[in-house]
Amino acid sequence: MTQKQINDWAYHIIGCAIEVHKRLGPGLLESVYQKCFVEELRQSDFKVQQELKVPILYKGKDLDCELRIDILVNDCIIVELKAVEQMIPVYKAQLLSYLKLTDLPKGLLINFNCENITSQIVSLVTKAFARLPEN
Repeated sequence: MTQKQINDWAYHIIGCAIEVHKRLGPGLLESVYQKCFVEELRQSDFKVQQELKVPILYKGKDLDCELRIDILVNDCIIVELKAVEQMIPVYKAQLLSYLKLTDLPKGLLINFNCENITSQIVSLVTKAFARLPEN
C-alpha cells in the first residue's frame, strides 16, 4: 500500500459522495445518505464495512465500549458521515480520535447537508500515512 494508492482511493470515495449528493441533495437523514453512499462505494468495487466497532485499549486493557466508525473503506480509510447544518470542530476531533485509536492512515469527514458538498469535506492523514512509501 502506498500514499498514492490511498489518495487515489480517497479521490474516488469523494467522487462517490458527490454522486450521492447530486442525486439526493441536502436535507435528508444521515442514515439515508449512508445507505446510498455505501451502495455507490460497492458499485465502484470498494470493500466497505459499516458501523465497525473501534477497540478501546486503555492502560493495556481492552475496554468494551460502543464506539463505532461509520464506514471503513478498503481496510484503510475511515469515512465519517454527517448531515448537519454546520460543521463544528468536534467532528474533526472525533475523526482524529478514530484514526489514532485504529492507527489507520487516512480519514474523510463528509457533510451531506449542504449546497456544495466539496466545501464540506475534510481529509486527514496520520503518522501511519507518513510511514507509507509515496509510490
